[in-house]
Amino acid sequence: MSRPVDLVDVLGPDVAKRVEPLGNGQRYVRAGQWPMAAAWLVDVLVCAVCVFIGIVVLVSVSTIDDAMVGLGVIVLIPAVPLLYGVFYGNGRSLGALLTGTRLIRLKDGGRLGFSAPWAMLVRVVLLPFLIVIMLIGALGGGTGSPPGSLRRRSQDIDATHRLQTAEASA
Repeated sequence: MSRPVDLVDVLGPDVAKRVEPLGNGQRYVRAGQWPMAAAWLVDVLVCAVCVFIGIVVLVSVSTIDDAMVGLGVIVLIPAVPLLYGVFYGNGRSLGALLTGTRLIRLKDGGRLGFSAPWAMLVRVVLLPFLIVIMLIGALGGGTGSPPGSLRRRSQDIDATHRLQTAEASA
């Protein structure tokens, strides 16, 4: 009979508070607030720089008129995060690589796969708008929480690996 793993001994008191179950019963360690914010900021900056480069390229092409440049800018804003999301299928964007996190599906801890471009668009473009709308709603007397359920969450890769190793050896 295996004995239960003491999470505080394996992970430390702060990290042990972030252990959560997945839909399949396996446990993982949720990434901390600062790493998640840093990963998001890096991803936003990467997309903003790419959009800026795209705008510079559009403006520098002398054969297109101002209306086409405007249309190009409108297309670039969602297209760049979608294209960046193609490389996000394993849950590791540049921001996630730098912070040691990974975006996983809450039902089984799996990779995002084909939904990664959509997840990046939501993360980089729609999330800032949602935050503004939630703040406006909260100031107007609403609850400030959007409807629906959470399907994805950032995982602390190193801490989850230590947790799974300790549980396997127990």
